[in-house]
Amino acid sequence: MITFEEMGIMPEILNAIGELGFQYPMPVQEKVIPLLLDKKQDIIALAQTGTGKTAAFGLPLIQHIDLKNKKTQTLILCPTRELCVQIADDLKDFAKYIENLKILPVYGGANIETQLSALKKGVHIIVATPGRMLDLLRRKAANFDEVKTVVLDEADEMLNMGFLESLNDILSQVPEEHNTLLFSATMPKEIVAIAQNYMVNALEITIGNRNESTNAVKHVCYTVQAKDKYYTLKRIADFHPNIYGLIFCRTRRETQEIADKLIKDGYNADALHGDLSQAQRDYVMQKFRIRNVQLLVATDVAARGLDVDDLTHVINYTLPDDVETYTHRSGRTGRAGKTGVSIAIINLREKHLIKQIEKKINKKFEDQKVPTGREICEKQLFNLINKMEKVEIDDSQIDSYLPQIYRKLEWLDKEDIIKRFVSLEFNRFLNYYRDAEDISTPQAEEKKEKGRRENRERGGNERKSRSEKKRSGKNPRAAEKGYTRMFINIGKTDGLYPNTLIELINKSSQGKNINIGKIDLMKNFSFFEIDSLYATSLIKELKNVYYKDRRVSIEIAQS
Repeated sequence: MITFEEMGIMPEILNAIGELGFQYPMPVQEKVIPLLLDKKQDIIALAQTGTGKTAAFGLPLIQHIDLKNKKTQTLILCPTRELCVQIADDLKDFAKYIENLKILPVYGGANIETQLSALKKGVHIIVATPGRMLDLLRRKAANFDEVKTVVLDEADEMLNMGFLESLNDILSQVPEEHNTLLFSATMPKEIVAIAQNYMVNALEITIGNRNESTNAVKHVCYTVQAKDKYYTLKRIADFHPNIYGLIFCRTRRETQEIADKLIKDGYNADALHGDLSQAQRDYVMQKFRIRNVQLLVATDVAARGLDVDDLTHVINYTLPDDVETYTHRSGRTGRAGKTGVSIAIINLREKHLIKQIEKKINKKFEDQKVPTGREICEKQLFNLINKMEKVEIDDSQIDSYLPQIYRKLEWLDKEDIIKRFVSLEFNRFLNYYRDAEDISTPQAEEKKEKGRRENRERGGNERKSRSEKKRSGKNPRAAEKGYTRMFINIGKTDGLYPNTLIELINKSSQGKNINIGKIDLMKNFSFFEIDSLYATSLIKELKNVYYKDRRVSIEIAQS
């Protein structure tokens, strides 16, 4: 295996990265560093977050800086303030033993006067977010005349955040004679367009396959009913006692709600979303980085600046709208040579999204059953025993207390002491899961519902008839002329209202304008009238439709 020294990294940098624990280059570093050291080359590097990209471009760029020239020679653009600061800090660590090298992070939310002052004194490397960089250029505070290299880090994320126009404005002010290095986890068409417009004979380097998730990540799927999603999340957390994970939600409101529920239920959790101030976000992220928070519930935008190498799990409480976002989420675990798990908690209607993701990442999800209460208790119990076995004992600190402890416990034998110790630490789980029902998959629930429906149907016609007679005082009324009276197995207890029933019918009509007549909502089922021309087709269209996770059953009402 090649070493950093064999690649040609200068001694000052070798000393610095040696202190940081760098031993052998990671795959992206092994491919990129020699190219950047040996010759000028435009490069497109497709690699997941956490694969060592900053060192891949950072080490050779630092080595090539002309310290006698105080003008900016390298521009690094990235999507978020947090990533901007992180890259700048990493570069400063790499350049620890190189005197007078000036590296400046510029980003929104910080004092612009401080950044203007630093730029006037001269900066060799600028690490910037597009918005603040454009602002500085418009103020004519930055000069790119001597820029030799431009790095676009997490380019796909910058495009997702709407920075394409800003990138074009910035890149238009860089001299034609420069190299562009583009690092991205995925390769959407917008990235291809940037490559065509601003890069010359770019060499593409792919770690893994395009848009493919890292091999260090296992993808797991739990299919449950919507009402069971939160309880499934809790069971996943309980089944992995040492979990250190990110939980992704789609909206800020859902993010805060899930975090609040977890905190209320005793979990070490917090929320990260756009409604928090920058100071609050920094505080939450710092707590998470030092593991004072074990479960961080976040939106995609808020989590973009969070860089943590040791995540054991990424949990998709709600799936994202696009596959690229899922790839970014899952890429946050299984980093720095470690393995990780990306979990999706879905309902049956989201199965097609799982298929799309599988096709894109070229990996299969492992369908798993939600852990039972007994399985969770067993896992927690033996985790406790393992921790007890490995605990370090400082004899000098506790020896003086032992005689009293022995006297206090002398009436108990070994088995009693073990039982009491386990119960003291473990009763919370035992009590919670003692009477907890297992969480079934929707398929299993559907089988139960089918059996219940068949039982109802055996005596159902009589009940429906009685219910109608109670409403009308006579036999079930005939529908208006030209209309057919329909029976549907959902009613008021399912949260059904006339407008939601009409919406359900219209969604299944494939754009047809169906006339709907009288609607009778009952407690557990309902009747409605529709144009007779569409009665048969509506039964077919609603055959496999779900309403709030209950499978819809519809038929022509018996008169």
